[in-house]
Amino acid sequence: MLSTLDPERRQLLGQLVRFLISGALVTALGVGVYAIVAVGLRWHPQLGNLLAYLVAMATGYVMHSRWSFRGHGRRTPGTAVKFVGVSLVSLALNALWVALITGPMGLGPAWPIVPMLFVTPAVTFVLNRYWVFG
Repeated sequence: MLSTLDPERRQLLGQLVRFLISGALVTALGVGVYAIVAVGLRWHPQLGNLLAYLVAMATGYVMHSRWSFRGHGRRTPGTAVKFVGVSLVSLALNALWVALITGPMGLGPAWPIVPMLFVTPAVTFVLNRYWVFG
């Protein structure tokens, strides 16, 4: 079935699968840091979000640049800058989930994990694929 796809779609599918695997690891690591800080230690959820962001950004750049999007586009000094930009979008989205869900919605600090796992990674895949590593 994969052999019937044109090379560009096959490359996109491979990148998506690799992104899902590495992204799941990076996301799990970030969510783990958030959960330890915000849920386990009961520190402020935004501090947990910031620490999770720092860990995920560093790990994510290495994994995505060397594996998820390998062979796609050129790596320049600007690639790392763009990746940091996308990581800041990720941080902002996760901060939004934390603020919205634990604030006006009045839910506990574990609830922002749901959009952190599903919405934020979808946005970052598109940005990484077409802007950072494109």
